Amino acid sequence: MVKLTLGIIGGGQLGSMLASAAKKINIKTVIFCDDQDSPAQNFSDDFVFGNYDDEQKINEFVEKVDIVTFEFENIPFETLNKINKIKKVLPKPSINKIIQHRLYEKDFINKYNFKTTLYDSVKNDKELKSKTNFIPGVIKTCTLGYDGKGQYKINSPSELGKINLDYSQEYIIEKFINLKKEISVIVTRFGNQKYEIYEPIENVHEDQILKNSKIPAEISNEILNKSKNWAKIISEELGYIGTLCVEFFIDRKDNLYVNEIAPRVHNSGHLTINSHNISQFENHVRAVCALKKKETKKLFNAKMINLIGDDILVYRNKKYSDDEFFFDYLKKEIKPKRKMGHLTVIKKLI
Repeated sequence: MVKLTLGIIGGGQLGSMLASAAKKINIKTVIFCDDQDSPAQNFSDDFVFGNYDDEQKINEFVEKVDIVTFEFENIPFETLNKINKIKKVLPKPSINKIIQHRLYEKDFINKYNFKTTLYDSVKNDKELKSKTNFIPGVIKTCTLGYDGKGQYKINSPSELGKINLDYSQEYIIEKFINLKKEISVIVTRFGNQKYEIYEPIENVHEDQILKNSKIPAEISNEILNKSKNWAKIISEELGYIGTLCVEFFIDRKDNLYVNEIAPRVHNSGHLTINSHNISQFENHVRAVCALKKKETKKLFNAKMINLIGDDILVYRNKKYSDDEFFFDYLKKEIKPKRKMGHLTVIKKLI
């Protein structure tokens, strides 16, 4: 049997966990990243350092691999498209064109009559000042920005005139809902109507950064089934191959809203490494490498805690019990609001 080599674009913690999952099933990995200190190189078989538009580095990377995937969605479409002409990129680059742009993404979701928060585009100050019916709400750049970056909360109409936006970028305004909780559903699509879907994960954010995640989520059976079905339909309609996450809001009347789609493995799914027989990372590798789908089974309930900034220093020196699993991302520099590691605690199923 020929041993596959999987190329992974991006060298953060998601790349690290993809590389570790690939190693477990005897697949080699090469990381391509524009950060020389990329932590994922500690877990991969090979590493290519270079800018994502560097033709020479792209070619060097492509020559080393059989198939390509990525750990974050904001890679230039041109780069993914160029690579895809030589070696297959999964999920397919055209999906990123939709999901990299918040307005296109919301339009796509609404096409299937899935509820989203009220939203509209903002192209200039005159339009911005007219959006009083979207208050309280949030203004976001249509592209880039994550973990709260590129976002402006608006609590009253008077604040609309005080914001200075750079209109060389596109913006979207979204109205807040009366939020009860947030959940995410992770689905791996292997092909036409072939899936493994994880149960909904309940998430808590602090300062717009994921703080902790747990299963089971404290939600109704109706929300559980509806969220899984919506995630499955979204992955099918995108023609997606690999692991994808759909983030949802639930309001105080138990209405379900799609918040956004992450076309990759997801932070909330880190707990699947310890809670399931096959993690979101291994399922992604299996799907993009066209390996046989195996039934994914839940083994434990679990809670995952993100270790942000200096949190990591305490956890590096702790002793852990058999039901606690500490992951250090081995990032060279500790920064405020930077994800440095995580801890997962498992509990037996009742």
